Amino acid sequence: MLSVIICTYNRDKYIYNVLESLAKGTLLPCEYEIVVVDNNCTDNTKDELARFRADWPDVDLKYFLETNQGLSYARNRGIKEAEGSILVYVDDDAFVNDRYLENYKELLERRTDVSAAGGPIIPHYETGFEPRWMTYHLKRLLTGYLFFGNKEKSFPGDNYPGGGNAAYRKEVFEKVGLYNVELGRKGGDLGGGEEKDIFAKMKANRMQFVYTPGSILYHSIPAYKLEKDYFDRVTCGIGESERKRTLAVSRKSYAVRLFKEAIKWGGTIVLWLKYLLCLKPECGNKLVHFRWNVTKRLVK
Repeated sequence: MLSVIICTYNRDKYIYNVLESLAKGTLLPCEYEIVVVDNNCTDNTKDELARFRADWPDVDLKYFLETNQGLSYARNRGIKEAEGSILVYVDDDAFVNDRYLENYKELLERRTDVSAAGGPIIPHYETGFEPRWMTYHLKRLLTGYLFFGNKEKSFPGDNYPGGGNAAYRKEVFEKVGLYNVELGRKGGDLGGGEEKDIFAKMKANRMQFVYTPGSILYHSIPAYKLEKDYFDRVTCGIGESERKRTLAVSRKSYAVRLFKEAIKWGGTIVLWLKYLLCLKPECGNKLVHFRWNVTKRLVK
């Protein structure tokens, strides 16, 4: 059985949509459960869950309140409460394609050598358009964008599944441990790094994870996520999370991360020049802004 884990914090605008998209899928209700972990919501989330239960009574929807604030706490609570052998994490502000769950189930039943998988994440801009300054790198950062083609494959390079669209065998967490509660988002604090930490441990344990094009998540992007305040909070959060994550491993790991940051600055400058020559200075300037925010919190 699959356990779909949705960790939520004040997303009553979206929570019904993601639940409905799962219920409308091709996988039968008897083959999965939905575990909603409420991380101290103060909005109408409970009312929306009640509406979904009334509309879709055949779907096994379970609700748990996690009072420890933080996405990692909520994710760990989901692992604890889930009854399935396959755990699928889905963002609370998204919707999925019809074969979303069926594809993950088929993949992990067919590929016994695979411990986890992740699918495409496509931004759904509520403004109706993408900003002129948006580039591939910033799109991945701000919207979670992920797409590596239409064929099943190992994730290229240092890439790994997006945290809001990933399926794991439950045994993964028995082997590598739970999410690091010092990392990840906490209320309005936009930290991160908890997924990267899990997949780094999986790699160290030679556990394989693959990209599957058949499980698509459409991530809703409201206007405020394209504004400067949100951009600064996210990018500064990345730098702080990387500092915490690498120092938790060792001083050497932190030093290596600083070295990589210097290399990233070289790449950023090259891209800035490229966009300048292409008469797209707003794209290059935004990338420099991103790298500066990451670096200043990384060396804090």
